[in-house]
Amino acid sequence: MSKQPDHLTAGLLYGIGAYLFWGLVPLYFKQVRDFPAVEVLAHRIVWSVVFLAVIVAVQRRWDELFRTLRNPKTLLGLACSTVLVGCNWLVFIWAVATDRVLQASLGYYINPLLSVLLGMVFLKERLRPGQLVALGLAAIAVATLTVHRGQAPWIALTLAVSFGFYGLLRKVVPVSPLIGLSVETALMLPLGAWFVILGTRRDFFGTAIVSLPQYAWLPAAGLVTAVPLLWFTTATRRLRLSTIGFLQYLSPTCNFVLAVLVFHEPFKAIDLAAFALIWTAVAIYCVDVLRSRREEGPLSVPEEL
Repeated sequence: MSKQPDHLTAGLLYGIGAYLFWGLVPLYFKQVRDFPAVEVLAHRIVWSVVFLAVIVAVQRRWDELFRTLRNPKTLLGLACSTVLVGCNWLVFIWAVATDRVLQASLGYYINPLLSVLLGMVFLKERLRPGQLVALGLAAIAVATLTVHRGQAPWIALTLAVSFGFYGLLRKVVPVSPLIGLSVETALMLPLGAWFVILGTRRDFFGTAIVSLPQYAWLPAAGLVTAVPLLWFTTATRRLRLSTIGFLQYLSPTCNFVLAVLVFHEPFKAIDLAAFALIWTAVAIYCVDVLRSRREEGPLSVPEEL
C-alpha cells in the first residue's frame, strides 16, 4: 500500500513537468520561425530519433523495442498515435511561427475538457454534472468565436482533438512511454529525413537566407520534443484521463501569458469573451474535481493508478 501514494506522486510530478515545459516551448519555436513549419517538424522527428536511440541504448532496451515492432496490434495503435502527434506538432509549430499562440492556448484549454469526454466514452469514466456544465461552456466559447469570425477556430480545435485522442491511445496501448515514443518517431523518420535533406540542399544552394545561429537551434528540437512527451506518456500510464486533463491547464496558461504579454498578439473583446467562458468552465471543473476527491477520501488513491 505504501507504494501507491509514491506511484501517484510520481505521476503528478511527470505531468506537471510536461505541461510546464509545453507552456514555455513557444519561446523555442520563435527562434526557428524563419524555417518552414514542415522543415522544423522534420528536424523534430530526426533529432528525437537520435535522442531516444541513445536512451534506449543506454538502458539496453533494444529487445523490447523490436518486440513492439513485431506486435501487429501494438504497432497499429502506435501508427495511429503517430499520425495524431505529427499533426499536432505541425499545427503548433505553424501557429507559433504565424503569431497565433493565443489560439493555440485556446485549443489546449479545450483539450482537458475533451479528455474528460473521451474518458467517459471510451474508458467508461464517470462524468459528473459539474463536468457536463464545463463541457457545455467550452462548446459555447467555440461557437461564439465561430459565429463572430465566420469560421471555426480550426487551429484550436485541431490541437485539442489531435492531442486528446493521442492521450487516449497512449493510455490504452500496452507499451512503455520510452518504447512507444521511440516507435512513433521511428515511423515518421523516413519522411522527416527526406524533408531535412531537402531543406539542407535548398539552404546550401542559396535559395533561403538562414543564419548559422538559427541552424544551431535545430538539434535542440529533439530534446524539446522528446523530454516532455516522455514525461506526459509516463503520467498517462499512472493517472486517470480526468486527472491528466486537470493538470493540462498549466500549459495553456503559460501559452496565454506569453501570447499577450511577451509576443503582444491582438486580444480583442470577442477573445476575452471566449476565454472568460473557458476560464469559467475550468473553474467549475476544478471545483467539481476537488469536491469529488474530498467525498471519496483517501481510499480514492488506488483509482488513480
